[in-house]
Amino acid sequence: MPTALEAPENDSTPLSMQRGSVQSLSRQGLSIYWRAGSWLLAFLLFTPVLALVYEASAPTGEIFAHLRNTVLGTYILNTVLLISGVGILGLILALPAAWIMANCDIPGKRYLQWLLVLPLAMPSYIVAYIYTDLLEYAGPVQRLLRDLMGWESAADYFFPDIRSLGGAIIILALVLYPYLYLLARTAFLEHSQSQILASRLLGCSPVSSFLRVSVPMARPAIITGLALMGIETLGDFATVDYFAVPTLTTAVYDTWLGYGSLNAAAKLSAIMLVVVMLLISMEKYSRRRQQLYQKNTGQDHKKPTPLKGWKKGLAMVWCWMLVTLGFLLPSLILLDYVFRYFGDSWNIELLTYSLNSLKVSLGAATFATLVALFLGLYQRLQKSRFASVPSRLVSTGYALPGNVLAIGVLTPLTLSDHGLNGIIMAFEYPSVGLIFSGSIFAIIFAYTVRFSAVAVGSVESSLGRVSPSLDMASRTLGCKPVEMVRRVHVPMIRKGLLTGFLLVFIESMKELPAALLLRPFGFESLATWVFQFVSDERLEQAALAALILVLAGLVPLILLNRSLEAEQK
Repeated sequence: MPTALEAPENDSTPLSMQRGSVQSLSRQGLSIYWRAGSWLLAFLLFTPVLALVYEASAPTGEIFAHLRNTVLGTYILNTVLLISGVGILGLILALPAAWIMANCDIPGKRYLQWLLVLPLAMPSYIVAYIYTDLLEYAGPVQRLLRDLMGWESAADYFFPDIRSLGGAIIILALVLYPYLYLLARTAFLEHSQSQILASRLLGCSPVSSFLRVSVPMARPAIITGLALMGIETLGDFATVDYFAVPTLTTAVYDTWLGYGSLNAAAKLSAIMLVVVMLLISMEKYSRRRQQLYQKNTGQDHKKPTPLKGWKKGLAMVWCWMLVTLGFLLPSLILLDYVFRYFGDSWNIELLTYSLNSLKVSLGAATFATLVALFLGLYQRLQKSRFASVPSRLVSTGYALPGNVLAIGVLTPLTLSDHGLNGIIMAFEYPSVGLIFSGSIFAIIFAYTVRFSAVAVGSVESSLGRVSPSLDMASRTLGCKPVEMVRRVHVPMIRKGLLTGFLLVFIESMKELPAALLLRPFGFESLATWVFQFVSDERLEQAALAALILVLAGLVPLILLNRSLEAEQK
């Protein structure tokens, strides 16, 4: 027999009546301060977007006019080519692997299906450095070719330059293809076997069935994956900067710090924001009729097809090639750096910068989780038409690339500093300085704005699994909303809270562009410190710090893999 605060196993109350009862109860007891606090939080975390638009709308200065008349076209062209190239190569890499993992049975599949996700744990600039060290003129690959072929100089043969636009496309595609792989694999698993069998009965070969049936049915998931890859590619600064490929991302950084023009940098950031909005719109447009696609209901669950002969060999080579090039080879080389240069990597700077990263990441994760909990509970208890608006506004920041977000964060924080100092000096007290924009508060605030969407998604998912009957039972027993949250909701969603906290923490540990632009004087995090060594061609001396970043990136992937396995069961 269930207790007063436990949901009965067979809750026969219609869902509409449950929601209506929760809505009436919540409106009676939900404090006006909770509503005001939710909208205030949403406004504060949405302020960087408004500030960016305001800064970009200012009159065009001489620097931006010069950029527009000289190199802006090159920046835009390279950005378009980079996003397009990464998307096309990502399709070539991810779709066959996703289809094989969803429909075929090959040796080692149990391990391959999660190993294929691991390249996401590798920071792209670390992979870029490792492959440059392998493939450059003085690297082992070209030295071996010269020894085997008897070549004496670069004039005797042609070898593609890894430090180019094409090289950046290959590196970013190797690191980002798991976004598309995960979504496409899930879509292929949901396909109805009856439609695949119908295409085979009509004379389609396996390849033709894949191209004419499976891919069109998975189109929304594929476009969503491409949009995510495009957003991540647009926000990448380290790889394109290391390869000396001028894009809008590097232009924002150079214009702000090189020319000292915040206005011109904001205008470039606005262009990037438009590109992001186009990618998001493309993703939403692809899902406008998604409800018309047939989902697998479990009645026609298909068993994986065992592959034999050359097909099995080709499938295994393809999947293990992706795992090796995207994760295993860079990881092994990085481990070699760690063992050979451990004395150079283990120093006081590593401890200091690790502590710096720990402080800002813990701060951002704590604030983002509290924001997600506050807004998630407001949305659940309010149950009005506009209750989800604060959460949606807060989640907008995740679409902003790090350097674009830095522009938006700096403007309101600088105004806050000037306002606070003006008030203090009006009372004839000494100025307190830039306590908002000139401290780690700026980085923590930027990380909170950027990654709150991750925590919001985790908390909303957990709250969605809590039965509305629990709310009604607790309110019937006299619990006020705050007490109900403390005694019912928080204990039941603690796993979702912990997951959101960990995901924000790990993402904050790896974030680079925002930290480069907002860090106080003399402040370094692990990400900025490693990037400086990469820029100076000395990654070996920071190999241990780089390995810590890679290991940190594995945590959310392990959580994600466990979540996907639980859903499939």
